[in-house]
Amino acid sequence: MDKSSAKSRRFNMIKKHSSLFFSFLFFTSTCWANTFPDQLAVPGGIVKIAIGNITEPAPKAFFYDKRVFVTASGTQWMAVVGIPLSAKVSEHKLTIKTASGEQQLAFNIADKEYPAQYLTIKKKRMVTGFTKEDLKKINADKVAMSRAKAFWTEQAVDTNFIAPVDGRLSSLFGLKRFFNDIPKRPHSGLDIAAPTGTPILAPASAKVIDTGSYYFNGNTVFLDHGQGLLSAYLHMNTITVKPGQLVKQGEPLGTVGETGRVTGPHLHWMVYLNKVPVDPALFIASDIPRLDARNKK
Repeated sequence: MDKSSAKSRRFNMIKKHSSLFFSFLFFTSTCWANTFPDQLAVPGGIVKIAIGNITEPAPKAFFYDKRVFVTASGTQWMAVVGIPLSAKVSEHKLTIKTASGEQQLAFNIADKEYPAQYLTIKKKRMVTGFTKEDLKKINADKVAMSRAKAFWTEQAVDTNFIAPVDGRLSSLFGLKRFFNDIPKRPHSGLDIAAPTGTPILAPASAKVIDTGSYYFNGNTVFLDHGQGLLSAYLHMNTITVKPGQLVKQGEPLGTVGETGRVTGPHLHWMVYLNKVPVDPALFIASDIPRLDARNKK
């Protein structure tokens, strides 16, 4: 090999490694700047578990066979696990898969007693007495929403959320719900009451998965934030985004309304991790007191 060829080869190697090094610095510094959701190891909460050193390739993590969001945190890879509301109060296991094999990490879920909420729904067919057409629509909605909730993209995730609407905290996540004294599923989102027409904003950068008009949920938008972190916006009046559209934090998705099964205008905001709804308040913990203070005025 002549001197010029050797010199060229060394230059290319240095260029390659320098590129990898600066890419690594950029990636880790971006992740360090991220604001993680608060941990709450209860049904409906979030558990964060260190699963490997960042000098190694990112492991894959699974909770009950569902892929889990993994991101860099300092010098560690961190699994951010969504806990179903139906989870038993006991020890659970996270499965970690790497090129060298598989292991399980155990963690415990504590109990949390969610209060009951009784609501009167004036539109009786939103609670019982569904027609054949109603049931056809309800079943079609389930298929469409299941498809949206199964969405997964491999990308860095921004968890530095802002509140999607400026309003009053009107209903907490996890409440045991009774509509017209009939027991229904627990409340799977966070309700923020605001006048019809109030702007609804993207809490962080995302891609619009789908939009639709559903029987119970009314006008709805689904966002993909990456790696199974999804969010949904229900009971909207207007929708101003389209499937496939990229949105940045603070950009409008539409406006507050009272479509679907509601008692008044509000945003029902949902956040999903590994296909299960978790408490959105954990993502905007510092802003919850401001929204809740409006209940005291």
